[in-house]
Amino acid sequence: QVQLVESGGGLVQPGGSLRLSCVASGSIFSIITMGWYRQAPGKEREFVALLTSDGSTNYADSVKGRFTISRDNAKNTGSAKNTVYLQMNSLKPEDTAVYYCNLVTIERRYWGQGTQVTVSS
Repeated sequence: QVQLVESGGGLVQPGGSLRLSCVASGSIFSIITMGWYRQAPGKEREFVALLTSDGSTNYADSVKGRFTISRDNAKNTGSAKNTVYLQMNSLKPEDTAVYYCNLVTIERRYWGQGTQVTVSS
């Protein structure tokens, strides 16, 4: 059973920073990507950032230069825990959303339960 648990969300003022964490645990084999998506009220879920198994990164245009995705213990297989982070700087009100961790393996795609990020003065 694979489980993704996010943390680090909260309320922050415009221009502030937050760091999201996602711990993926369980029998995880052949990771393709780990990443983040977000969903604002009344909008569809959208891509934010991802990290491939070889360390390549990809970002949505709206967050380039402000967000950074990284990973701990780059183990690609087995039952070890894998953690992915999203460092978010220079936050804007339009970044307000529920942020979801995403894990893609050769078997299937997994989602976390989401963590709320609110950017407001």
